[in-house]
Amino acid sequence: MKKISQSIARAATLFVLVAVVFVLFALMRVIVYGPTDTVSNFAECAEEGNSVVGSYPAQCITSSGKMFVEDIGNELDKQDFIRIDIPRPNSVVASPLVIEGEARGTWFFEGDFPVQLLDGDGREVAVGFVSSNEEWMTEAFIPYYGELVFEIPNTTTGTLILKKDNPTGLPEHDDTLYIPVRF
Repeated sequence: MKKISQSIARAATLFVLVAVVFVLFALMRVIVYGPTDTVSNFAECAEEGNSVVGSYPAQCITSSGKMFVEDIGNELDKQDFIRIDIPRPNSVVASPLVIEGEARGTWFFEGDFPVQLLDGDGREVAVGFVSSNEEWMTEAFIPYYGELVFEIPNTTTGTLILKKDNPTGLPEHDDTLYIPVRF
């Protein structure tokens, strides 16, 4: 029984010693590298002057090695169907907002498709259409253009949504390109 008590005492002492070493290590890390990151997204990471890798989408790496990827919406997922030239993801936008790019004719109905601008809380700021003057009954890419007039919302960020026109109303024919913007 005495040997078991001694073993338990040794284990407890070893546990306390490991805990103390861990706390000292953590303290040394804070002293050497500064406090742990308070960064929680790409924008904060970049604003603090951390290293930004120029890939697309851009990546920001903190001094402690945390990595954040810039939110560019679903642009890369939709590039085979629709492309946007203006505004680019995370651009600062103002009214009137010019919207330009190219989409496959299948995104259009009667030469246009709907667009919507939301604020950072998901509230609608503006709604409208973009149009093409070219023959839209094609599977090829054709240019589109439109403008949205709006009042600057109280949020600093928002989302521009370009919706595939779906006259059937069937959900399987829906598609959306969303682009984050700043006001």
